[in-house]
Amino acid sequence: MFGNRRKALLVSAALVGGAMLLTACQDGDAATDTGAAQGSSSATPTGGATNPSGAATAGGGRSAGKGSGATGQGTGGSAGGSGSNSGSAAGSGADTGGGKREPVEQGCGANDISWSTKSETQAGGYILITAKAKPGITCYLPAALPTVAFGSDGTEARPAEQSVGKQIKLSGSTAAYAGVNPKTTKENGGKELDSIIVAIGDDDPNPVSLPVGTITVDAPIVTNWHTAPGDAVPLS
Repeated sequence: MFGNRRKALLVSAALVGGAMLLTACQDGDAATDTGAAQGSSSATPTGGATNPSGAATAGGGRSAGKGSGATGQGTGGSAGGSGSNSGSAAGSGADTGGGKREPVEQGCGANDISWSTKSETQAGGYILITAKAKPGITCYLPAALPTVAFGSDGTEARPAEQSVGKQIKLSGSTAAYAGVNPKTTKENGGKELDSIIVAIGDDDPNPVSLPVGTITVDAPIVTNWHTAPGDAVPLS
């Protein structure tokens, strides 16, 4: 009898112990679940609940988007700056106001020109000077006499015309002509020379010496620049 009661007690104790162990496991799992849930809920406000605009991930995305936009604006600004510099470099010339620029006309120098001379018989004989711009050069002969000098003393030719001509643009095959009469006096005498010195105005730093054969120089005269050789006959 006592044996049967003892077995019953042992069985009851085993059942109670098992129930307690099961309860403890359930409580542990519940605590774990609660902790995980609390951890999850506390993680969410960090990125989103404190940011009314959206969740943490969305907020991060917006921040990245704003950063990209700022970077894009910065790049656009830089590109605009480059364009402005390029435009400034391309707009060389004289400032005419209102942001407009006009190209500056380049005056000819003697070293910009291909020269030639020819002896003519009209008007008692004269020298025809022909001027053409060198390849790739465009320049302007001023509305003024060419400077023509003779000999080591630099005797200069006087004007053969009462007024100066128009400015002439030299480019490509376009030519300008001037006529020089080395001797306008009727008396015998003068300097015997075989070349003349030509410059584009008195301030030309690179005058050229042109062969003309043997000539007698006395009170020389020179015409303006003309676009037709027939207009460059020097009449005293």
